Amino acid sequence: MTKEIRNALLLVNPNAGRVRGSSSSQWDRVRRILERDGIATDLALTDGPGAATGIAREAVAAGRQMVIACGGDGTFNEIVNGLAGSRVPLALLPAGTANVLAKELAVPWNVEHAAALVAGSQHRRIALGLATCGDGKTPPRHFISVGGAGPDGAIVHALNLGLKQRAGILAYWAEGFRQLAAYSFPRFRVTAGGKQFESTMVVVGRTKHYGGPFQITTEADLYSDEFEMMVCASSSRLRYFSYIGRLSLRRLRGARHLTFLKADRISCEPLDRAAVFTQVDGEPLGRLPAEFRIVPDALTLAVPNGKPR
Repeated sequence: MTKEIRNALLLVNPNAGRVRGSSSSQWDRVRRILERDGIATDLALTDGPGAATGIAREAVAAGRQMVIACGGDGTFNEIVNGLAGSRVPLALLPAGTANVLAKELAVPWNVEHAAALVAGSQHRRIALGLATCGDGKTPPRHFISVGGAGPDGAIVHALNLGLKQRAGILAYWAEGFRQLAAYSFPRFRVTAGGKQFESTMVVVGRTKHYGGPFQITTEADLYSDEFEMMVCASSSRLRYFSYIGRLSLRRLRGARHLTFLKADRISCEPLDRAAVFTQVDGEPLGRLPAEFRIVPDALTLAVPNGKPR
């Protein structure tokens, strides 16, 4: 519960898909809902990619008692990287394209309805993932929902941001089909849980939800100190297309050339010359080699209980 939360920051990405173009009156309404429940807020708007991380760090340094984030998974990822290691709770008002974390927590997609649940939320300490690329250029990055390498990394790296703003989730579909038509499926070695696999794709899940309506790592648990991962050994374009059909029917488990397992540390090393790109929370990271590992007790998450106060 948040009975003692009196000094919070409402951190908004004004370019997030479902609030782009919103007037200041919407944020005034959200703040009034929070204030009605005893949570006083100041409003901060991001002004570009990466800005939310610095604002979140400043909130911690200033002694804020909570950060209430309004945006999509990319915005949440930036804020998580500003809050990681602190005790400042993070509450969510989903407004992005996929909203993977909001789906996992059953947060309403209406920001005002979500705001009404903040005061009655339960604060849970959770682990985060930490992705580190060995290219010497990419700084390590925490993630809260999902990481990966292979075709999904290529999709995120190649995604046209202008198209994403205009078309939302359809931009990912368009780029996904383009990549599957042209991708060369370079192979890499995955080491996890004392086992090694040759792979063309790995999904590293902290959540069951993956993107859009899909679920891949369906036995992942946000409150555990391990990932569930899916390793794909196939380099068949046709088989990848078949996985999309199985995924839409929630019948991906049991498909040929797919392995699911749990681990708290995963390393990926390239075996071919072609670059293999990585992503975390739907945002581009770097290229292999890379390591994904669990950081226990890293973030306080405000989890709604479904009943407005």
